[in-house]
Amino acid sequence: RGYVTTLADEQGRRCVTDLLEGIDTRVYPVGRLDRNSEGLLLFTNDGAFANGIMHPSREVTKTYRVTVRPPVSEEQLTQMSAGVTLDDGFKTAPANIITQVKEPNRVVLMVTIHEGKKREVRRMCDAVGLEVARLRRVSIGPVKLGMLKPGEWRDLTTEELRALRSAIGK
Repeated sequence: RGYVTTLADEQGRRCVTDLLEGIDTRVYPVGRLDRNSEGLLLFTNDGAFANGIMHPSREVTKTYRVTVRPPVSEEQLTQMSAGVTLDDGFKTAPANIITQVKEPNRVVLMVTIHEGKKREVRRMCDAVGLEVARLRRVSIGPVKLGMLKPGEWRDLTTEELRALRSAIGK
């Protein structure tokens, strides 16, 4: 959280590539997270691989842990699950929504989508009247964030690469 997902920023904001100390190869992020979100980002130097993961036709899932302000109604969850019309008129594809935590002061949802439009999960929540307090991407396809702390990185395993390539049909 607090970084922009770009290689360089003309406004002088911190960029996610600032977190990649010790990498000699020029890599770029696969997809984006907005500056107020956090979580899993993949980086690569393979443009075809990146496009395969990002292209909606491949339907590579992205799962987010979203903390929203309660109350959350079944109707709101049903609307998001079925697909909602965003502020620009775009109708989202159906999403998988699971209520993970329901407490008096917060509700935690696991939201799985495959499109990845700009700020899609935040805009979906807004479309049904939910206020997002925190948003963290926890997986992209078969790759899970796991116990990585903010700002840390690791190489993908051979199995994760194989599973991603399988997911994009490559």
